[in-house]
Amino acid sequence: MAQAAGAREKDVQLTGEAALEGLTEAERKALAQCRHAILGKDRPLKLDCGVELGPYRIAYQTYGTLNEDKSNAVLICHPLTCDQFVAEKHPVTGKEGWWDTLVGPGKVLDPARYFIICSNVLGHCIGSTGPLARDPATGRPWNLNFPVVTIADMVRAQAALLDHLGIPDLFCVIGGSMGGMQVLEWAASFPERVFSAVPIACAAHHSAQNIAFHEVGRQAIMADPEWKGGDYRAHATVPARGLAVARMTAHITYLSEQALQRKFGRSLQNRDALGFGFDADFQVESYLRHQGSTFVERFDANSYLYITRAMDYFDLAGAHGGVLARAFTGSPTRFCLMSFTSDWLFPTRESRTIVHALNAAAANVSFVEVESDKGHDAFLLDEPEMFRTLHGFLQGAANARGLRNGH
Repeated sequence: MAQAAGAREKDVQLTGEAALEGLTEAERKALAQCRHAILGKDRPLKLDCGVELGPYRIAYQTYGTLNEDKSNAVLICHPLTCDQFVAEKHPVTGKEGWWDTLVGPGKVLDPARYFIICSNVLGHCIGSTGPLARDPATGRPWNLNFPVVTIADMVRAQAALLDHLGIPDLFCVIGGSMGGMQVLEWAASFPERVFSAVPIACAAHHSAQNIAFHEVGRQAIMADPEWKGGDYRAHATVPARGLAVARMTAHITYLSEQALQRKFGRSLQNRDALGFGFDADFQVESYLRHQGSTFVERFDANSYLYITRAMDYFDLAGAHGGVLARAFTGSPTRFCLMSFTSDWLFPTRESRTIVHALNAAAANVSFVEVESDKGHDAFLLDEPEMFRTLHGFLQGAANARGLRNGH
């Protein structure tokens, strides 16, 4: 389903200065199945922390074909633990794409109409430069010497990727959760490049509660003896227990009480009576342990530290003098926001705050609260109301731009 953009001949292979070391076989397999752009050779990326990073790598996948006037490009911004494999079988897990409910032939984001891009964010671990990458000053992996990155840094790197691909602007930028934060940053930092924006199940800043959950996860990783101060790969180990606990903790926040009760209740796991020990008596315990152990197989612990910190640092109002509306003053972008009734990680009130700011800035905005008992992860699941809303919004935006069937 993936087709080449006009500028793909500029892409380079994962060799030389772009090489990673200490990769597992699964990681190498993942990298072999995605495209890479080496950016910042002549113009380093200026990070919010003050560091200039370059050259750096951005890994990405595309679906569909860029039309002649380059007006059908859609950028999907992925959430915390997802990656660029948005609509195809993942090379590490073997699972279908994380948003293949939305992207694919005959679906809301149809590659026959749109040229769809999804890049692995800066600081991540599936191809883009992050703590796994080699520090050119030492020739060894950056580990914790990698500079702390922000959502704004991720978006600037994505903008550089679009420049590399020869795409001046986007028909739409869309994403949920951390992806929604990137969408908001895109609209605030590059309004002239974003015709329409769809931030889903997100907020304009990370709440104290969400920062607290992330800190528990980070401390679990760093308290694992196998973390080795972040240099675990040099010791041929990984902080598996700590990373698994971090995932278990976070995964609870992605669900809802209703969903947990419906799926598990107090049902026992492969037994007829309580075991009076500390094995997984309950199905929900077994489920969380499984989520933790499988996560360790596909995600890097140091990257988890960096990406969660980027989310914690996100504060769009703070970056605009404490007034969120200023982030969108004069914006030409058309917005569609969505939230979910049972999402307690990014509750509806946070989306409403963004809508109020957009209204104050006289922006073009619509908002839908989707009735769902599936919690925060509802945006990744089969939610017909979400699909209907997106289809209608994108059709209206396409008509406004004169986009017809991708041509």
